[in-house]
Amino acid sequence: MKDEIQQLSVNTFAEIWLSDKKSKPVLLDVREAWEISFANISGSLNIPMNQIPERLSELPKETHLVIMCHHGGRSQSVAQFLAHNGFNQLSNLIGGIHAWSTEIDSNIATY
Repeated sequence: MKDEIQQLSVNTFAEIWLSDKKSKPVLLDVREAWEISFANISGSLNIPMNQIPERLSELPKETHLVIMCHHGGRSQSVAQFLAHNGFNQLSNLIGGIHAWSTEIDSNIATY
């Protein structure tokens, strides 16, 4: 287990996510359902932060998980929780959906 969670910028993540690579990471969006209905990145796995402990079995341990929330705070907490529960391929998306909306895809609403 790593002591520190890798921090991934939206620009670096966009290069990976929007590429044609077959081995893409799983984008785990830990925001609430109302937030996801308002703004989301297509193809993400949506599990609200408070449901993560009971839904751990749904997450692949063998695949890189990039965790996202609104600005990066909740996703950092989830990444630390996952690291303590045996996940070791983890990144926190810096700035979350807000950074993605302002730096990558302005068609996604900000809130």
